[in-house]
Amino acid sequence: MNQATHLTGLDAAELSALVESFGEPAYRGRQLFGALFKRRLRSFEEMSDLPKNFRAALAERATASTLTVESRYISEDGTRRYLLKTHDGLPVETVFIPEERRDTICFSSQSGCPLQCSFCLTAKLGLLRTLTAGEIVEQIVIALNDAYGTGTKTPRGTNLVAMGAGEPFLAFDSLMKALRIMADPNGLHIVPNRVTVSTAGIVPRILELARVPDRPHLAISLAAPTDEQRDVLMPINRKWPLAELLAACKEFEVSLKPGERFTFEYVMLDGVNDSDEHARQLANLLNRHQLRAKVNLIPHNPADPLPYLPTPLAQVERFKGILEAKGVHAYVRRPRGRDIYAACGQLAARRPVNNLNPQILHQLTG
Repeated sequence: MNQATHLTGLDAAELSALVESFGEPAYRGRQLFGALFKRRLRSFEEMSDLPKNFRAALAERATASTLTVESRYISEDGTRRYLLKTHDGLPVETVFIPEERRDTICFSSQSGCPLQCSFCLTAKLGLLRTLTAGEIVEQIVIALNDAYGTGTKTPRGTNLVAMGAGEPFLAFDSLMKALRIMADPNGLHIVPNRVTVSTAGIVPRILELARVPDRPHLAISLAAPTDEQRDVLMPINRKWPLAELLAACKEFEVSLKPGERFTFEYVMLDGVNDSDEHARQLANLLNRHQLRAKVNLIPHNPADPLPYLPTPLAQVERFKGILEAKGVHAYVRRPRGRDIYAACGQLAARRPVNNLNPQILHQLTG
C-alpha cells in the first residue's frame, strides 16, 4: 500500500495540482492551503468549508498530519518541549521558547544526528532518518497550536531556529522547501528573515545557501579555536577544517544584508575550551579572516552521559571581555529549559530525570 500524501509538505502550486487531479476546481487548492497553514488545521474533519465528499476523497489518499505528540513538558521558565513521533515510529523533538518581544521555535531537521559532536546528547542516537519538508513544517504547526490555539493567526514576531536534532545542511532540500512553504503570505507567513539555520560546518551547503536570493540567517557552531581541539569536539572538522570553513564563511559574507553579522555559536565546556588563551585564539582566528562576525557564548547544558560541565559564569564573562577587547562582538546566551532537557545540546533525553518539579511537568500522553 502506498503511503498517503503528506499535504503539509506541499506548496500552494502542488496543492492546486493535487486538487485538480481530484476533479475539483482550482480554488479548492487555495482553500486547502489556507486550512493547512493559515488556520493550522491537522485533520480533514476540521475543514468544514470543504465539501464532505472532497474531504472523504482526501482522507483516502492523503493526510494532513503524520506527527503524533507523545509528551509535552513545561519548564519553570515557560519553555515547552515536545516529544513527537513520526509515522514510522522515530523520535522528533521541538522546543517553544516564549520571550517578551517574540517567541522562538527550535525545530529538528533529522531524527537523531550523524555528526557525533562530543558535547551533544543527540549525537548518541546516531542518524535515524532525515525529516521531510512536511515533518519540519508540522513541528511549527504543533508548537503554534499548543501555544496559541488552532485557527489563530500566526503571531507577529515568531522566530524559527533550525537548532534542534540533526544537521540542517544534511537535510538541505527538505529544509529549503519547508522554509518556502512557511514563508507564503497566505499561510504561516514566517519569512526567511525570521529564520536562523545552524550548521556544524557543511562547507558546500554554506556556499550554496549564499546563492539563495531570499535566504535565512546562518549560524556556525564552532566550539574550538584550533583544528586539533575541534577535531575531537566536532569530528566534522576532519573533513572541513577551520581554514576551509572560514574561507567559506568569508565567501558567504558577501551575501550579508546591511547591518547583518556572521554568527558563530561557541559552546563553553568547563576546563576544556574556555580559558583566556582559548579566547585569544578565537579572537585572532576571526580577526585573521576579517569576518564581520559576532559570537554567541553558550554555557554547556549538562546531561548524562555527557562528560562535560558548564563554564562558570564568571569565566564566561571574562572570556567575553577578552573577545570584545580584541574587537569581536560577543554575547552570552541565557540557557532556557534546562530543567526539562530542552536546552541546546540536551535533546534526545526522552524524559527529564533530574531536578524535576512535578508542578511544572505535564505529559499529554504516555
